Amino acid sequence: MSQPLADLSAVVTGAGRGLGRAEAVELARLGAAVVVNEYGEDSRAAAEEVAEEIRAEGGRATVHLGDIADHATAGALVGLAVDTYGRLDVLVNNAGILRDRMVFSMTEDEWDAVVRVHLKGHFNTTRFAAAHWRARAKAAGGAPVHGRIVNTSSEAFLAGSAGQPNYAAAKGGIVGLTTSTAHALARYGVTCNAICPRARTRMTAEVFAGVGGGAPGEPDPLAPEHVAPLVGYLASPAAAAVNGQLFVVHGGMVAVMERPRVAAAFDTAKGAFTYEELDACLGPYYAARPPGETFAATEVLALRHGGGAGA
Repeated sequence: MSQPLADLSAVVTGAGRGLGRAEAVELARLGAAVVVNEYGEDSRAAAEEVAEEIRAEGGRATVHLGDIADHATAGALVGLAVDTYGRLDVLVNNAGILRDRMVFSMTEDEWDAVVRVHLKGHFNTTRFAAAHWRARAKAAGGAPVHGRIVNTSSEAFLAGSAGQPNYAAAKGGIVGLTTSTAHALARYGVTCNAICPRARTRMTAEVFAGVGGGAPGEPDPLAPEHVAPLVGYLASPAAAAVNGQLFVVHGGMVAVMERPRVAAAFDTAKGAFTYEELDACLGPYYAARPPGETFAATEVLALRHGGGAGA
């Protein structure tokens, strides 16, 4: 079996269950030593079970319990990988929570909790991993190092999920963090990409409650195992040229999202726009646009294996 991640080490946050578990197992299958992060004593057994599964297959795994949204804890997580395996090579930011509610009903705590875990959590681990890779590159006289970050965004950001303003905002922020980090760390040989996975997990059980599984004998198209191979590829040396990208992935399908492009641009005929001039420019433009069309890319929700943007 090919092991493109042999001699490398990885951190996967929220890896005791669901998507994080599948990602940790796949990285180990490809040869990486994995730090399995989870939050809270009630998750210890799940994290230990993932680590034992990896070890049973001949891999190496270490468990870390801690809240990655806490800055110092995230630093300790990266430090554990370096202390245990000599260095960190791959960071998969997966940990997250949901507090779904319409924007007019959402509480401050529901907003803060989701943004803290997703967006701040992604920043915290990224900050310490980036410092590690920068120091390694400098110690090597500026030679590039193997550093890979895979962040977890969501179709909720792309499509503008109405019942998830906190989650959609946090996941949009993660894309901004991803592209900024990709530009900042490219000089050190480090890549940073983001995925928008669709997977049936404990966190998304209610979201996908009405979505059927596969045909009899077929795997569930929403199984997390459909997502993990892309994470393994992005973590590998083969993906050195893939940087600052956003992917939608689920059910045997990977879609590469295109960056935003300028749809139209208007220049004032004077020194500055007036209300009347803007109305004369933008009024006809939006009158000709499809009604209800926004910046959201709702068509991603129709992506399916074998059918592109079909049903």
